[in-house]
Amino acid sequence: MRITVVGSINVDMVATAPSLPRAGETVTGAVLARHPGGKGANQALAARRLGAEVALIGAVGEGPLSDEALVLLEEAGVDLKGVGSAEGTPTGVALIAVDPSGENQIVVASGANDQVRPEHLPARIEDPLIVQLELPVETVEAAVGRATGFVCANLAPARPVSEALLRRCDLIVVNETEAAFYGDALHSGGGQVVITRGAEGASLYKRGAVVAEVGAPLVEAVDATGAGDAFVGAITVAFLEGQPVDAALRFACAAGALAATVAGAQPSLPTRAQVEALLNSGMAG
Repeated sequence: MRITVVGSINVDMVATAPSLPRAGETVTGAVLARHPGGKGANQALAARRLGAEVALIGAVGEGPLSDEALVLLEEAGVDLKGVGSAEGTPTGVALIAVDPSGENQIVVASGANDQVRPEHLPARIEDPLIVQLELPVETVEAAVGRATGFVCANLAPARPVSEALLRRCDLIVVNETEAAFYGDALHSGGGQVVITRGAEGASLYKRGAVVAEVGAPLVEAVDATGAGDAFVGAITVAFLEGQPVDAALRFACAAGALAATVAGAQPSLPTRAQVEALLNSGMAG
C-alpha cells in the first residue's frame, strides 16, 4: 500500500500549562517543548507507522526549523522528494497550549505551507490521497481534482470548500465542531463521512444516515494534539486494507486514543503493534 499526503509541515511549540487561558488572561507556570508537527506531516507519519508506504508533498522554509520539522519523517522512511523549500519564508509553526486533561488551543503561523501551490503538484496523483486544509484551499482542490483513486479529506481546520471537492471524496473526516461548520453539505456526495467525538468515539455516515458507531478506548489523556491526525492516518489505512467498517472505526479510535497518551503530535503517533495490542486487550470500543 502506498499513500500520497498533500499537506502542511510545521514545528509545534507546546506549552503545557495549569489551565488554558480565557480571552485576555495570562497563564503562568507552563512548561515548553518543541516537536515536529503539521497536519499533513502528522498524517503521513501516522500512516507510515501503521504499515503504509507514504509520500509527502509540501514545503518547509529556510533556517534550522526546516530540518527539525522533517526529522521524524526521515527516520520513519517517508518519501520526502515532494517536499520543497520556500526561499525567504519560515517553516510553519504551531503555537499550542495544553492543559492537564489534554485539551488544547492551537494558533498556526503557516509560513512555507502557504507557498505550496497547484503548480507544485503532479499532473496526476495515482496513489490513494490524504489532504487537509492547512494548505491554500486552491492547492487542496487541485490535489483532489488530480487524484485518480481513493481520496480522504480531513476538512480541518474548517474552511469553505467547493461542492466538487465534497462530491469527489471517498471519505471525509471531521470532528463535531467542523461537522457543525459544514452542516448538511458534508453528506452531499456519495462518499462516507466520519465524525469523531473525542473520548466518546466516532460515527460513520453514508448519505446522512449512521452506518456504524464505536466508542473510544478509555485512556489517561496527556495531550490530544495528535489524536485526530492519528485517527485520519489509521482510518485511511484500514479502509485501504478492506477492513469492515466497524473494525476500521475501532482501529482508528484506538490509534487516536493512544496518541492522546503521549505529549507532542508526532512523538505520540502509535505503531501498528501498539494499536493491535490495545485492540486485543479488549479495551477498544
